[in-house]
Amino acid sequence: MKKPVVALVGRPNVGKSTIFNRLVGHKVSIIEDTPGVTRDRIYGEVKFEDYQFHLIDTGGISLESDAFQEEIKMQAELAIDESDVVIFVVDAKEGLTSDDYIVRDMLIKSQKPVVVAMNKVDSKEAKNHLYDFYELGFEHYYNVSGEQNEGIYDLLLQVTHEFPKIIEEENSNLLKLSVIGRPNVGKSSLVNALIGEEKVIVSNVAGTTRDAIDTPFTYHGTDCVVIDTAGLRKRGKIYEKIEKYSYLRSMKAIDRSDVCLIVLNAEEGIKEHDKHIAGYALEAGKAVVIVVNKWDTVDNKDEKMKEFTKEIRANFQFMTYAPIVFLSALTTKRIHTLMPEVLKVYENSKKQIKTSLLNDVIEEAYLLNMPPSYKGKRLKIYYSKQVGTNPPTFDIQVNSKGLIHFSYERYLENKLRESFDFEGTPIVLQFKNKGEEDF
Repeated sequence: MKKPVVALVGRPNVGKSTIFNRLVGHKVSIIEDTPGVTRDRIYGEVKFEDYQFHLIDTGGISLESDAFQEEIKMQAELAIDESDVVIFVVDAKEGLTSDDYIVRDMLIKSQKPVVVAMNKVDSKEAKNHLYDFYELGFEHYYNVSGEQNEGIYDLLLQVTHEFPKIIEEENSNLLKLSVIGRPNVGKSSLVNALIGEEKVIVSNVAGTTRDAIDTPFTYHGTDCVVIDTAGLRKRGKIYEKIEKYSYLRSMKAIDRSDVCLIVLNAEEGIKEHDKHIAGYALEAGKAVVIVVNKWDTVDNKDEKMKEFTKEIRANFQFMTYAPIVFLSALTTKRIHTLMPEVLKVYENSKKQIKTSLLNDVIEEAYLLNMPPSYKGKRLKIYYSKQVGTNPPTFDIQVNSKGLIHFSYERYLENKLRESFDFEGTPIVLQFKNKGEEDF
């Protein structure tokens, strides 16, 4: 099931980012300290009661006419176009301004459902301005304080009141793979080559294709759907000009997939935006294969393959577990090497480890390298168990989870990867104090 999308828009300094962080919560910083991953979070996921939706944060829109402001405005237009509901954030402390009317006009033109969040109502000045905002002409207004968490619940009730409730996928045996990456890296060509090369059976069963960009096929008896993010919705100048916001579309495909193919362009090399997109696949907990496309354009292939692999490992340090495939979608050379990797990482993401084996590995790792004591206290590990798959997730019972250092968590993860084949999938370690719920 595809999740709805909500966009936060408004003029500068009205508190959009505060509300964004309030709604997204802890997820905003999951990979914040990971090398090579952007800290500018403009896309997050919100869980509220029986609903889930994607949340887009946008830059402040104003009357300024410089190039930077023009890009912000286009980014906001893209976010609005992608959204099902827009939260229009205004500043109750400062009151109505001419920039608010600019945003209002954009929203009226979009014809999207709008909920006005009158932020900073905890300020003394707010009561003097609240009724002014009704001049904007929208139907739904909510007094909120992102800082103090006031009014957020009622705001979310309105935002989600027509959203579908979370349901399980109707075909959990279907392998869903998304093709993600910057524009012009060859995503659509890869989809065509993949399907053409494998002489697949294209399904015409009702309900299999949920979107114009979904292509069902069968590979060696495995039912699959490939999701191409290249052709989503209209192709206006806005999509071509703001390359760095192309992941607004990719996120929906990432969310629906089991395996993400992160496509790089061998001609251009690795760009910063490639890492941003990969970071979202990591945050979503998806299995991945890194695909270096347009390999037919490269000379000295053996030497370049070593160089490119080294460069990928240096730039994607947060994803060292990902297999790398070199191919040409245009000529279909090496295309046969892709699907075996996809199947392998998919199976690894579903892998379940026996509790006894898991505890043996964790205990041995602990004894081999005991964590240093801190203020007279040392971390103790009592018991471990696997509690989920896609990605494999493990609860580890300890004496005090406050004693867990990032480097030791990484050490334990590496020991698990040495003992069990988790190539291609992230794994999640959840530390819990003895007696804590869920253990």
